[in-house]
Amino acid sequence: MPEILSSPLTLGLAAVLGYLLGSVPFGIVITRALGLGDLRQIGSGNIGATNVLRTGHKGAALATLVLDAAKGAIAVLIARAVVGEDAAQVAGGMAFLGHLFPVWLGFKGGKGVATFLGTLLALAWPVGLAACATWLVGAAITRISSAAALIAAAFSGLWCFVFDRGDVLILTFVLTVLVYIRHWANLKRIKAGTEPKIGQKKAG
Repeated sequence: MPEILSSPLTLGLAAVLGYLLGSVPFGIVITRALGLGDLRQIGSGNIGATNVLRTGHKGAALATLVLDAAKGAIAVLIARAVVGEDAAQVAGGMAFLGHLFPVWLGFKGGKGVATFLGTLLALAWPVGLAACATWLVGAAITRISSAAALIAAAFSGLWCFVFDRGDVLILTFVLTVLVYIRHWANLKRIKAGTEPKIGQKKAG
């Protein structure tokens, strides 16, 4: 963890900023704007890019992926610029929680993979790039988005050591645990061999 230099009030404001940014459900906003229906009634019902892809609109899925990653990164960058590194980690962590538990959707959100990666990219870009590359390799091998996400999350702590970024290790570990908790049902389906492949339209 970075040295805590900011006041509790300042860190609290960074937390609120991060949470509000993270809670914007871009997947729902984009699919509704394009007339693709209510994302929560499509596929798995998840609000993330993988489920948006099940609508058959690749552009919408890409936009959701980029924006979900960006909201974590932007929260970190704003907090870092205005306050410092301690606030940046608070804002990034809260952006992730905002995606998982958005106030606008009754605290029923997504699984946080894109926001997780975007947050890592802004906090420690070598770690973030390595995690993104790990996701790509995992996706290429398994053809399963959730499996790739779990592999990338599992390796993220290792990348913190490789790139000597122990200052982000605790937050990375906490976010990794949350990623696994949110993917518990996916883990069961992966073990059962019933988890959908990337782009498959049925629920998963």
